[in-house]
Amino acid sequence: MKAAFVTFALLCVTIPQTFGDVIVMKSGQRIEGEVLKVQKDTLFVDVGVDVVRIPVDQIQERITAEPAKPEAAKSETGIFMSSDLPERTVKELVSKFGEGVVLIETPGGLGSGFIINDRGYCVTNYHVVEGQTRVGVTIFHKSENGDFERRAIRDVKILSLNPYFDLALLEIPAQKDLPFQPVYIADDDTHREGDSVFAIGSPLGLERSVSEGIVSTRNRNMDGIVYIQTTAQINPGNSGGPLFNNRGQVVGVINMKLTFGEGLGFAIPIAYLKHFLRNRDAFAFDKTNPNTGYHYLDPPRRMNPRAPYEVLTEKKATEKPADSSK
Repeated sequence: MKAAFVTFALLCVTIPQTFGDVIVMKSGQRIEGEVLKVQKDTLFVDVGVDVVRIPVDQIQERITAEPAKPEAAKSETGIFMSSDLPERTVKELVSKFGEGVVLIETPGGLGSGFIINDRGYCVTNYHVVEGQTRVGVTIFHKSENGDFERRAIRDVKILSLNPYFDLALLEIPAQKDLPFQPVYIADDDTHREGDSVFAIGSPLGLERSVSEGIVSTRNRNMDGIVYIQTTAQINPGNSGGPLFNNRGQVVGVINMKLTFGEGLGFAIPIAYLKHFLRNRDAFAFDKTNPNTGYHYLDPPRRMNPRAPYEVLTEKKATEKPADSSK
């Protein structure tokens, strides 16, 4: 049994780690990984491929790793950030960036969103907050034991709305004891068909649900707007949530799916999102003026081209079903 443990420990050393502590055993072996849990007589260490249980009485020294230097982030006009991030597993990325995804709640229903800077600016879909002035947000904060704790925040401010691209910018009130954890926006749309992507959101109100898929096509044209089509499973309540690539960068904003279809979801590309954020003043929201910001005329319609599609806001039970032709 001891020999098997030593062999496994040797293998652990060869696994490249970018974070974690170094555990030096009395036998001379070294194990590098993330310490998940500390008990009186046992350490639980994630070595990437498995979780190792290490008896404390066999540990000679525990070297705490230096806090990882944050990736060199670029801030565009102080509104959103981008960075060249390394590829990681979905498990690692969800743990690292999951705090940046929030639940959006209005009197009309539920949706998702994501925080883009440390001031609490949050992106979601226009249809999630359409016609609403009372908006609440639930943040999922990662505690010291690794669990996510809920924090409901009210009086969220609507900053800008763009109904044409189905985008909205919110501002979450500052929390003295809870710093915001923003996500990164991809520099460009280099993703291609077949690339892995994943979504985090609250489909049907099921908080912090993760679904994985691929990019089916990166330029699906509908009503003159290009969308990312993905096989990542999304449902009502995912609206406004981020679509991540395998580096943890946001490549799209989820907004609709094909009705009665499976694996046919759609996201707004970051090119539209960046245009909206850079020109947010032109779309500034004023609750006393329904005509604030740019107003786009609807394009000429053919025979109800959007009929098979639906937006993904999870409506409350008291609401009448939305007209899927919108």
